[in-house]
Amino acid sequence: MPSRDDFFNLYRHGFVRVAVATPRVRIGDPRHNADATLELMQQAARDKALLAVFPELGLSAYTCDDLFHQRTLIDAAESALAQLLARTRNLPLAALVGLPVAVDGRLYNCAALLCRGRLVGVVPKTYLPNYREFYEARQFTPGDSSPRSAIALAGQDAAFGTNLLFRLAEMPAFVLHVEIFEDLWVPAPPSSFAALAGASVIGNLSASNIIIGKEGYRHQLAANQSARCLAAYLYSAAGIGESTTDLAWDGHAIIYENGTLLAESQRFAAAPQLALADVDLDRLLADRMRQNTFAEGSSRCRCPGDACRSSASSAASLTFRGTRRAATCAARRCTASRCRASSPACRRRAPRSSSSASPAGWIPPRRSSSARARSTS
Repeated sequence: MPSRDDFFNLYRHGFVRVAVATPRVRIGDPRHNADATLELMQQAARDKALLAVFPELGLSAYTCDDLFHQRTLIDAAESALAQLLARTRNLPLAALVGLPVAVDGRLYNCAALLCRGRLVGVVPKTYLPNYREFYEARQFTPGDSSPRSAIALAGQDAAFGTNLLFRLAEMPAFVLHVEIFEDLWVPAPPSSFAALAGASVIGNLSASNIIIGKEGYRHQLAANQSARCLAAYLYSAAGIGESTTDLAWDGHAIIYENGTLLAESQRFAAAPQLALADVDLDRLLADRMRQNTFAEGSSRCRCPGDACRSSASSAASLTFRGTRRAATCAARRCTASRCRASSPACRRRAPRSSSSASPAGWIPPRRSSSARARSTS
């Protein structure tokens, strides 16, 4: 019979606690930034969060400009990630952190999902802003241009791509998709297709600077995307420590659930920020079942000229160890046929699978995680 403590455990009732974090960074100092990230990860774990989302390029800082092409910085960011992995082996928390990653002579702006010392997956940024105050195309390559499905990074092998989904084995309703900053600002964000493939939680690592009126626009974007996708949206923007030579930063972090604001950080704070919220996954699934047009959107996903189609392939097995018990996760790899439209720009790959670890054995219990992806375009 479940104990009284079990009954009051939010994870037993379809809720999940998540966090958005804004550490204080130093430009071009990945070792310091790893320490700052670890401090907030430990705080989130103490607050019983399952997942923490950090800003874009947080291990290097976003405003490194052409220093991103220096091998010293790239290697230092990878070493900082390896250090973070080693120091979080026993930490019951999954986290999304940003760093530059060099693959096959190309540099990608990436989000790395890590949990309990394991590098679960690496997601590169799809859309690179190169207008007004942004010129990311000068340093980085669009993530969907890479033919790789896996890479070696920080001494580990990990899934790599823009079309990854991460699912908790013991909490099937928690399906995570990752996008980065500008991916949300385009007409058809990658998270829209991920939601149609089953993603219920969307994490966005951002380095959105601040100008007059932009804070309200961020709220509108995150609120509308979470409502349209019937999902939770976790958004964390860069803050204190970034260069103010050309831009200003407010460290804005927000959490939305189906259009409702659950948590928000203090803007322009002089100290690191951590905002937490409890997301009702059962409510999101119920809303998707009730809104029949959501399922129709998946079956009728179309590009100009033809429908987007996808197919699943072989399954793979991954095993990892938690703090108190061994956990096994099954990963299903999915591939997707390209859009049959005449325009190459219309082509999209469906979210495919990876796996992530999650804490277990304490209140609220953390659950071992795996990834299974349903394919879409």
